[in-house]
Formats: sequence, C-alpha cells, structure tokens
Amino acid sequence: MLGYIDKIREIAKGILEDKKVDMVIGFRQGTVPMMNEPCIIRRPDDVENLVWDSHCGINLANYLTGRTEKIGVIAKGCDSRNIVNHIIENKINREQLYIIGVPCKGMTDRHKLADMAAGEIFTVDESADGVMIKGADFETTFSKSDVMQKNCLNCTHRNPVIYDALAADLVEEQTDVDRYVDVRRIEELSVQAKQQHFTDLFAACIRCYACRNACPLCYCPTCFVDESRPQWLGKGQDTTDIHTFHFLRAFHCAGRCTDCGACERACPVGINMRTLTKKLEKDCADLYNWEAGLCTDTRPPLDMYAVSDSNAFIK
Repeated sequence: MLGYIDKIREIAKGILEDKKVDMVIGFRQGTVPMMNEPCIIRRPDDVENLVWDSHCGINLANYLTGRTEKIGVIAKGCDSRNIVNHIIENKINREQLYIIGVPCKGMTDRHKLADMAAGEIFTVDESADGVMIKGADFETTFSKSDVMQKNCLNCTHRNPVIYDALAADLVEEQTDVDRYVDVRRIEELSVQAKQQHFTDLFAACIRCYACRNACPLCYCPTCFVDESRPQWLGKGQDTTDIHTFHFLRAFHCAGRCTDCGACERACPVGINMRTLTKKLEKDCADLYNWEAGLCTDTRPPLDMYAVSDSNAFIK
C-alpha cells in the first residue's frame, strides 16, 4: 500500500484544480509514531502533505456528517461502507462526494506493536510485508500479519464498495476466514460465564468515550449518556453503568456496523468492544442475510418493516 500515495496525490490535485471539490479529506504525517492524522486539503499545492500507509486506520467517514461542501474523501473498504451508511441515513448526499477508493490489505494495530516493543517506539518503518520499529536501544522487525488489527485479519471487504476513482488495482478479497469464531465461543457459555466474561472485558473501562467519539455511526446530537432529562445512567465507574453504556451503544450500531475497528483503535486501554458489535453483525447475517454498507439502494433490516419478516409477533 506504500505505493498508493503518488496516485492519491495525483487524483486529489486534479479534482481540486478542476474545482470538482472544495476540499479533500485524507491523512497527513502524525506527530507520534503509528498515528497519522486526518486532515483537510483545500489547495492543489498542499496535496504533497497527504500520506498513506498502514497507520491510516481512522475512519474518515467520521468527518462527513452534516457537511454541505463538495468533498473529496480517501476511502478504504470499511470507510466506503460507512459512507454508504451516511448516504442511506441522509447525513451526506452522494452528489457532494468524490470518493478516492483505496484497496486495503490491513492496518497495523498500535496496541500490539506497543506491547511487543522492548521500550518506547520512536520510529516505525514499513515495507511490503514487514514493520520495523526502533527505540532508544532496540530495533525489531515484525511480519505485518502479526501486528495487524484484528478486524483486518478477517475482513472480507478490503476493496471500496463505492468510488469515483481508484488509487490502485483492486486486491483479492479474503474468503477463507471465520468472522464469528469468537462470537460462537461466547454464545456457548452459560449465563453466569457470559456475565463474568463481560465483567472482565469492561473492567478496565475509564468512561473516556473514545470509542463513541471515533465511531462513524455515533452522530446523535445528544448521546444517551449525556441526557439529563431523563438521566439514563450515572457518570461514575459503577459496573452497571459501564455495561449499560457499552451494550446500549452496540445496539445503536446493530445492522449498521461495518467492523471498521475504529472503536478498538481509539480505546486507550485496549478493550475488545468489537465482541458486542460482531454478535449483532452475526445476528443480522443469520436472521436477515444482511451486511451493512454494501448498497445505497437498500435500507438496513432494522430500519424498515416488511410483511415477510420472520418474527410473527410483529404482525
């Protein structure tokens, strides 16, 4: 993916010069390793600031909500699926967008790299199949597959599903992955074991709401956790309140989540909160044969009613 950047810059410069867009949303070099920053480019000459590598995991669909300009946006597979969600949910118009599609082979997991490093990481160098990290007194190279985000390891939509131009040839999709092995393992637990599993899972949560803020689906004007009339849950570290936040937020994403991994990537304590959204994703696939963000012409099953719905109690 390192070779994509020249084409990305070429496309971005062209659409800015031709006045097809007012801005391009992409990435620039971050101020710390493994954290490239979202940026807005408004002048053709500034496209040289754009970068693209395996540290561009933030979902840029997050920056489209409610905008009125004509926008160029760089989108890998999961980004493009969230853009589809935004179009369906009337948060942005398709005619406003020029989507620069980026076939993706996976993003690196900064939490994994930090845990595997012998100290503070000063620089990260990426090659086609490896990642080299350097610190004050160490230098280590890892296979990219060993440090990839978990959602990328079993992603079956690496290519953008909607685009106006491609930065590279489409890549081969993964077809031999089991997307729900972890979910089935939890489904088989007893009620008491499930309760203990989720108690342990969220024990480290500090209620920073980074997962919510990073999620491209969380754009409610007022989040339920911030409501005071009525107040749905407390603001402290009570276990019930923490569980209520995570479970209710996950249900808000049901039938909409594209498993982009933004929530886990943003979490400062490394909670695997995708456990919840993956369960709901599996249920939507089993009950409705549905995957989110693949088509702008079909609304999510939980967003519509049909007389053919399988649940007889609705009728």
